[in-house]
Amino acid sequence: MANYPFDFYTAQSPQQLQPNTIASAATITPTHKFTRVTGTTSITKINPPVEAYHELTFVFTSAYATAFNTGGSGSGAIHAAYTSVADRPVTLYYDPRTRLYYVMTVA
Repeated sequence: MANYPFDFYTAQSPQQLQPNTIASAATITPTHKFTRVTGTTSITKINPPVEAYHELTFVFTSAYATAFNTGGSGSGAIHAAYTSVADRPVTLYYDPRTRLYYVMTVA
């Protein structure tokens, strides 16, 4: 794991930075494993921080339809649409074989 970005490593440490906040956009580039997202623009692609398997968790500050939407292409595209719920964490899993993010659904 020597080349794994420290802020995305699954073993957490007090040395890691606090979660950050980014604005929603068609393409986003997270810099932390846990990120708050503001705005209501549908996200169709996430620039993967690494091309290996990883998980990202987002908390949307607003509830809106198609927070994650299909339609992106290439590495980091979203596999299935997701409607956000304000302040409810949602985790995505990156599969390096398909190069897609899969949204973990919650009931």
